Amino acid sequence: MYDLQLGDQVPNFKLPTISKETYSFEEQKNNHITAWHLIVFFRGSWCPYCIKTLKDIGNHMETFRKMDIRVAAIAAENQKTLKQMAEHESLSFPVLVDEFFTVLDAFGVFTHKTGAPYEDHGAHGEPAYFLINEEGKLMYQQKQTGPFGRPSPLDLSATAQLIKKHLKNLPEE
Repeated sequence: MYDLQLGDQVPNFKLPTISKETYSFEEQKNNHITAWHLIVFFRGSWCPYCIKTLKDIGNHMETFRKMDIRVAAIAAENQKTLKQMAEHESLSFPVLVDEFFTVLDAFGVFTHKTGAPYEDHGAHGEPAYFLINEEGKLMYQQKQTGPFGRPSPLDLSATAQLIKKHLKNLPEE
């Protein structure tokens, strides 16, 4: 498992979306050159706490838009099930499919695979949050080893605001 540190360049990745398009993180950075990115990993469509969190993020999207933060969510689950959940919950941000744990592993997200302490719904990743600046560098991360203790959308936007304010106040080199 890779362990990203603050300031590290995060890995570029491509994943299918729930609508079977390809989401390229590199293209997102190139198409939105001033934007920051919030990558949200969640357990799966079967997790009521994940659904609540995703809906809360969706309800907070106007704040993220005003802050120029693009949001995407990722789970290690099949496309059909994730699509049903996202449509049922009317999610307004991309939901990406990582069935083979490629991106979860690249970001060092804690996972439960075969032989895990609890396989309540089969192999899955735990919640994780990565705030990435316009250059693709990691500015904040929060990784869970279980389903509880996630930051709220207000916490995430306040964290982004604090980091951006601090970066503006740094002396130029």
